[in-house]
Amino acid sequence: MSLRFIGIDPNTGQGESPTVWVDESKGELLIQGWKPDAETEAECANFQVPGHAIGIPDHEQVVRVPARMVSILREACDAAEAAQLR
Repeated sequence: MSLRFIGIDPNTGQGESPTVWVDESKGELLIQGWKPDAETEAECANFQVPGHAIGIPDHEQVVRVPARMVSILREACDAAEAAQLR
């Protein structure tokens, strides 16, 4: 794996660190965020998307990141896209 650090929540404090990386070898984003509360996770798990099973598969996780990280996420998306084009 070839991880490239993109950014961390600019308002991060001790023990709070939503972070974004790009795996340049796979062209994928890795996002560290806050765990959603039970109500939010249940709402996500019960959301119906046509053609998909309801629920969150055991190998997946919902995470929450602050909107102030949008520019960091855009940079990560650009980096992941560039990695796929190599």
